[in-house]
Amino acid sequence: MLDHIGITVPAARFEEVINWYLAALAPLGYTMQKEYPGHGVGLGPDKLSMPFFIAAKGEEQVAATHIAFRATNRTAVEAFYEEAVKAGGKCNGKPGWRHQYHPKYYAGFVLDPVGNNVEVVDHGLPH
Repeated sequence: MLDHIGITVPAARFEEVINWYLAALAPLGYTMQKEYPGHGVGLGPDKLSMPFFIAAKGEEQVAATHIAFRATNRTAVEAFYEEAVKAGGKCNGKPGWRHQYHPKYYAGFVLDPVGNNVEVVDHGLPH
């Protein structure tokens, strides 16, 4: 079971990237849950648990990361994609079926402002 995901963002672009994630992940219910002054922030779906997604300030990003967030339906995948692109992300795969993974895999992919590949997927499973 996955506990949390963290990425490092160049300090000079930190606010831009955090604002992008807040806009892009709003359709999934993610909001700012915790601030680590001078170091980073934690985003998640509720204040009752630890932040699921943590972004830390760094000098420079060494390598791009792939992050996949689970959605509860295809509409949320499409809303993520729309908001993420509107907020300045770059298309890395429009929402659609990815049957090569399994028959009910529906996902969209966007590159965040510093090149991380962000996916939102609905597995078509009962929730």
